[in-house]
Amino acid sequence: METQRPDQELTWSWGHRPRSEAMAPPPPLAASTPLLHGEFGSYPDPSLRLALTLTPQALHIQKLRPKPEARPRGGLVLLAEVSGCCTLRSCNPSDSAAYFCIYTYPRGRRKGRRKATHTFQADGAATYEENRAEAQRWATALTCLLRGLPLPGDGEITSQLLPRPPRLLLLVNPFGGRGLAWQWCKNHVLPMISEAGLSFNLIQTERQNHARELVQGLSLSEWDGIVTLSGDGLLYEVLNGLLDRPDWEEAVKTPVGILPCGSGNALAGAVNQHGGFKPALGIDLLLNCSLLLCRGGSHPLDLLSVTLASGSRCFSFLSVAWGFVSDVDIQSERFRALGSARFTLCTVLGLATLHTYRGRLSYLPATVEPASPTPAHGLPRAKSELTLAPAPAPPVAHSPLHRSVSDLPLPLPQPALMSPGSPEPLPILSLNGGGPELAGDWGGAGDAPLSPDPLVPSSPGSPKAALLSPIIEGAPETPASSEFLPPTPDGDPVAVSPGGPLDHLLPPLGTPLPPGWVTLEGDFVLMLAISPSHLGADLVAAPHARFDDGLVHLCWVRGGISRTALLRLFLAMEHGSHFSLGCPQLCYAPARAFRLEPLTPRGVLTVDGEQVEYGPLQAQVHPGLGTLLTGPPGHSVREP
Repeated sequence: METQRPDQELTWSWGHRPRSEAMAPPPPLAASTPLLHGEFGSYPDPSLRLALTLTPQALHIQKLRPKPEARPRGGLVLLAEVSGCCTLRSCNPSDSAAYFCIYTYPRGRRKGRRKATHTFQADGAATYEENRAEAQRWATALTCLLRGLPLPGDGEITSQLLPRPPRLLLLVNPFGGRGLAWQWCKNHVLPMISEAGLSFNLIQTERQNHARELVQGLSLSEWDGIVTLSGDGLLYEVLNGLLDRPDWEEAVKTPVGILPCGSGNALAGAVNQHGGFKPALGIDLLLNCSLLLCRGGSHPLDLLSVTLASGSRCFSFLSVAWGFVSDVDIQSERFRALGSARFTLCTVLGLATLHTYRGRLSYLPATVEPASPTPAHGLPRAKSELTLAPAPAPPVAHSPLHRSVSDLPLPLPQPALMSPGSPEPLPILSLNGGGPELAGDWGGAGDAPLSPDPLVPSSPGSPKAALLSPIIEGAPETPASSEFLPPTPDGDPVAVSPGGPLDHLLPPLGTPLPPGWVTLEGDFVLMLAISPSHLGADLVAAPHARFDDGLVHLCWVRGGISRTALLRLFLAMEHGSHFSLGCPQLCYAPARAFRLEPLTPRGVLTVDGEQVEYGPLQAQVHPGLGTLLTGPPGHSVREP
């Protein structure tokens, strides 16, 4: 069993709190333990009577009338597929029944997720107040289970158990992927967030480093999380922006999340796996990650401090790459319109013109072995590590902010503007997720017969009534040399972070390394230093890696590998089985720090997919420095 460090406890419920005050998960209940049981009518056909049983993992639905089911079919709603719930009331004043609605996203026969809404009628009592209390009891219990909040053992279940709705800042890159990020956000993400009862403010980024500037001006105590809707690059900006702040030690604890709307969705692939879902791409991956976000829950995230040849420093949550991987990453920028297919195309092109690079790789071996991989994931060890390492134990004026959608009263620096190409403003979404969907769920003529009946009514101190501080774009005044790298070949400066913790394991670049380091020199086809398990949404480069294992996973391929063998490695990486192929050129070592010295005069280096200056670099892992919104950890979700 893993030993968890005290400063790396999991947070299972929403809320912004210091790491030392993170809430431990509630005691586990047996998956089949009945928590609530009752009889309800079905809406819109109340003659259909249903028996509902709520357990920690599912809602069981059995038909009682008109014809009872001995073996219920299709009556299992997995909580892992539920985005949220709400309570409703009839617009007819003479209707004494109350209603509660559950929003689910089960997989269809074609394996894609489709929204399904279940509305139940609580009508067992004579008065509306009694029926409303019953509907709210069920909705509260379900919400507590979804968000990891403990239910009272023998106490009364009331809406007082629910904290205020979490507040999220959503940053969307409208040009992410193939330019579909805004459409996906509007059609899929915002409805699900509304259904979950999460409050939000959404801002569209307009240029490179825009997100970095925004987070520098935030009053972070007013937000429970910052979520990016794009590829991995936007989250890179957010994390480095947090570490740019004078209060970076507290700022970097702000939970960050990612919803995959870009081409490179590596971290989202790792979050998807952590949540217990099967591998997914495109809309399915987005829906999976959105479901996990709706449930709340965070996990410590290791960050890699990368020092470049110029002395500048940036922070990575994903990877540092040199050789084949970085070549493909940067060359694929020309084919961005193809979406994720651009990586496949450039991989084929890269294989046709395979290069090797002379270099020197040094690393400080890990003192603790990573979680043992399955037999299919046996890891080849570097020969030099086996002999040398100790025996392993287990800045310019910009246009004002004008693309903003919110259900929070967030003041902007000046009246919001709408450019001709801006999307239409969205309607305000209801707190409990019922409002926007009622008219769509109602198929009859005229107004919808049910209206929202919030579990937690708005009060003077609620986020709906409290005015949040304005978001001010940070405009760094310091010289470019201290915050930006030399321009890339495309002319865009890559921002780096001057703040953050000290790298106590690293001597200055260019000076000798201390004892205990392993050094390799030779010809490399690629070198990859990766923190999470995934290199792409469908590429599992380090199948045994965890978000907070305190390790950087070094994978490299020596020169002499054939094109066929390299292609076979990448095909096997889709299932995380590339280490089981027995390829002699593929090597692996877990490390706490490393130094890379390219000896080839020309090449490409990337940090989290962003090109940086070419030359020597070194990096150190800072365990659990960040906090990632992951949702609850899961086992494989049983799918029909």
